[in-house]
Amino acid sequence: MDFAAAAASSEVTVLAWSVVLLLVQVMAQALATYDLGPWYLAGPRDEGRVSKNVLAGRLDRALKNLLETYPAFVALALALVVTGKAGGLGATGAWIWLAARVVYLPLYAAGVPGLRTVAWIVSIVGLVLMLFQLVA
Repeated sequence: MDFAAAAASSEVTVLAWSVVLLLVQVMAQALATYDLGPWYLAGPRDEGRVSKNVLAGRLDRALKNLLETYPAFVALALALVVTGKAGGLGATGAWIWLAARVVYLPLYAAGVPGLRTVAWIVSIVGLVLMLFQLVA
């Protein structure tokens, strides 16, 4: 395996940007729970309190939604690179998945119905394109 070529693949680049997206979502969700107070947030959270901030709830659900498809994205991206099938339709699918997930976040945070679902569907199309490239 040519490790330099693998590291330079689009799938690895998108994988790196996906980690940025994940960190942004984790931090945004954490910051939105400010109403719980710093001592509660820094503690073990045994009481199971829930933020009353509507945005915190939306960001939490958006993060959970990302985490539902994130393992499949990571697995597909790495499988495409390892099998030497990186590029082409797989790379296109990876970029589509990332772009749709980036669009999904503000749509969900703003409470926009319909378009949020379209963005989610587009992200799934990206995964399907990656899968198709892998098994073809």
